[in-house]
Amino acid sequence: MTPGPKPTPAGAWASDIAAIDLVAGAASLTEVIADGDDIWFGEARPEQDGRVAIMRWRQGTIVEVTPADANVRTRVHEYGGGAWFAQDQVLWYVDDSDQRLRRLDPDGTVTVLTNEPSTPHGVRFADGRPTADGRSFICVRETHHAGTAEQVDQAEPNEPVNDLVMVAGDGSGNITVLAAGADFYASPRISADGRTLAWVQWNHPNMPWDTTELWAGTLTDDGLSRSHKVAGSGDESIVLPGFAADGALWAVTDRDEWWNLWEFAVDATSAEPLVEGPFEIATPGWVFGISRWVEIDGEAIIACTDPGGDTLLATINGEVRDDWSAVSALTRHGDAVVFIGARHDAEPALVRWVPGSEPEILRPGRDLGLDPAYFAAPDHIVFPTSDGEEAHGWYYAPANPEHLLASGELPPLLVLAHGGPTARARTELSLAVRYWTSRGFAVVDVDYRGSTGYGRTYRQALHNRWGIADVDDCVAAALHLVDTGVVDADRVLIKGSSAGGLTVLGALVSTDTFAAGASRYGVADLSALAEHTHKFEARYCDRLVAPWPEGADIYRARSPLFRIDVLETPMIVLQGDADVVVPPEQSEAVVASLHAKGVAHASLVFPGVGHGFRDAETIVTALESELSFFCQVLGVEPAGGIGRVEIVHL
Repeated sequence: MTPGPKPTPAGAWASDIAAIDLVAGAASLTEVIADGDDIWFGEARPEQDGRVAIMRWRQGTIVEVTPADANVRTRVHEYGGGAWFAQDQVLWYVDDSDQRLRRLDPDGTVTVLTNEPSTPHGVRFADGRPTADGRSFICVRETHHAGTAEQVDQAEPNEPVNDLVMVAGDGSGNITVLAAGADFYASPRISADGRTLAWVQWNHPNMPWDTTELWAGTLTDDGLSRSHKVAGSGDESIVLPGFAADGALWAVTDRDEWWNLWEFAVDATSAEPLVEGPFEIATPGWVFGISRWVEIDGEAIIACTDPGGDTLLATINGEVRDDWSAVSALTRHGDAVVFIGARHDAEPALVRWVPGSEPEILRPGRDLGLDPAYFAAPDHIVFPTSDGEEAHGWYYAPANPEHLLASGELPPLLVLAHGGPTARARTELSLAVRYWTSRGFAVVDVDYRGSTGYGRTYRQALHNRWGIADVDDCVAAALHLVDTGVVDADRVLIKGSSAGGLTVLGALVSTDTFAAGASRYGVADLSALAEHTHKFEARYCDRLVAPWPEGADIYRARSPLFRIDVLETPMIVLQGDADVVVPPEQSEAVVASLHAKGVAHASLVFPGVGHGFRDAETIVTALESELSFFCQVLGVEPAGGIGRVEIVHL
């Protein structure tokens, strides 16, 4: 007779999910491109220091196409994305080693297309498409040193210059500027006949999810002519443009609250909705290369996000597929759509689907070999918060086939504050979440106000309230779960990264709800962020906090660093010393304040690591250190023999 689960104190459960499982054999799928019968996709490999390789599926066989030493990654906007494209068996890609654009021909010949910049990594390229004849590549360029007087005039002091360019494909290094003068450009897309170019552009202080403009022009042998604005009212976000086979210009706009698919006349005379409803087709443009719709014979297949996650909708026959809770990277492949699909209980897979038939798995996710009992489905929760409003989250109960809570014990709760803050909680399998639930912790992943997937109004609900509404929502999520009797009020923890780190610090200095907190490369001083962060986010806080520098007093009042004297909650702070998004000085200031005040804390600095932890060693060390820290604070000995992180002033 097989023994049942054993009553065990929460936090001390032995689990088959180890930190190394997040990276061992992992290869996250990124963008997907169909080229004829072939399907190309990216693999990000933590075990190879986060290297991205480009793979090709051909008649059921998958091979790596890029050279073994290639790392396909662009640093435009610092977050990257859109570092490659394939057409007619030619791969165009940016290598992270120098940010120069390359062309890889079918015979394996690699031609470097752009010159070596005077500043290392100083000239970057992203989000491109080859011209119809394959002789040039049209893309976004970001120059981190002023190359011409014209570029100096259009840039803020010390800011990089962004423009749209056409790069010669012959290795001559010739580059033609197609569009310049705006602060940012994205999504240059070419019509099927090769004659029309459409793109999106925007200016400070907007982010691409605030206000953008849709532009178009006529491609000529010499560049671009008759450029003009197609749409953009000043109060809408138009993103993800592209051309249907008949030349119609499609794009996603939130002019009617939700990011829905519209058709725009290239001559700017009309616009009408193609697919609309209370769902989001777009996701926030933190990275390039996002694809959420395809056109097949004049009909659309779209990825739809609503509070329950992602679904696929085909207007061809009205079919809706909810097989996956997360869908991304749509590309047309004949009469089918190929995409990355994941579920709460399964890692991302490469999927091909012809509407009206069953999906075909081209490249499955990892076989984790784990008991399905570890992956109980989370509950989407809605709860009251401040100002008479509501917020959202995903609640994960503890789940382990070998253990259950001791009689009368309620589990500790880990509150997750996602980064962004214009982002959302993950809706696919996260071993980083299950790492905790499999050890007896409950987890709530909070979609605080400002998160995406709930319409423009909810997305803008954080305007002027960053550091307030997000904190209120994380506290409200915890209290809601305490009040419903499912978690222990005395063992509530909070964790966040980047913008989520600001939420963590804000919660710890303004409430006594939490027993401990963890901040990964978190924002502590909003003034320093406004003064020193990179161009893409340089004016982000103008909407979230107040115009800078006019609102300097608000920035100081809202910054947890200047209220750290009231902090008495134990904290662990993790930071990469090569972070240019949230510079290390912010974490250093927090740790110094904790040390001076005698608050229990741990601090880890990862040499050479930038914003976001991508390499295997950092990912494993960070997660195990957080577990060790929280368990020490709660007085629990974790199973599995993980290293014991040193806590000062415990």
